[in-house]
Amino acid sequence: MTPTAIIFDFDGVIADSEVRANQSLAESLTAVGMPTTYDDCLRDYYGHNWQETQRRIEARFGRPLPADFRETHRTRARARFMEGFDAVPGAPAFLGTLGTMPRAIASSSRAEYIDWALGLFGLRHHFGAHIYSADGWDRGKPHPDIYLAAAKGIGIDPAQCLAVEDSPTGALAALAAGMTVVGFCGASHIPDRAAHGAMLRGIGVHHVALSFDDIAALA
Repeated sequence: MTPTAIIFDFDGVIADSEVRANQSLAESLTAVGMPTTYDDCLRDYYGHNWQETQRRIEARFGRPLPADFRETHRTRARARFMEGFDAVPGAPAFLGTLGTMPRAIASSSRAEYIDWALGLFGLRHHFGAHIYSADGWDRGKPHPDIYLAAAKGIGIDPAQCLAVEDSPTGALAALAAGMTVVGFCGASHIPDRAAHGAMLRGIGVHHVALSFDDIAALA
């Protein structure tokens, strides 16, 4: 299938953010008496929107998060993100090759954060209004809703869309939406790219890409 459009996850696909995001979440949770490691965060919360992440944290510890936790955590995360935060290697150049192909972002993260990061990277013009966020939704990834919303937004049948995802949670969402899914292994939170690619193949992705050069061969 030659795709008509391409839909990207954001964190770990466009933004090389997962190391910083999970380190800061581990620090924020530990600071409020919920001891958590970076590896715990990658294992349990990676790819989910905040609503599902909060549900999982509170179930794990058996008590609610402090009322101001998300805002306090956001401040900590923003400070860490300002320490050399950048796009995933190859992403800017790849976006520059897409010409007029319709494209969108379908992410679990806050739309305001995505817009800020795209501006920081100089990539906002590639997406215009087509930034779709499942933040605040009761059904985030792995449900297909955010991918279906992105496809509807750009006016393309989901079956004609190539989706690029790094997390199993996100890959399952794109698969459930009926898209051709690329399991992407090119960001810095994936130390063993072959193992991560094998895991994503195990859940049903159609292709594995170790870099944006691999995606270029598909798109």
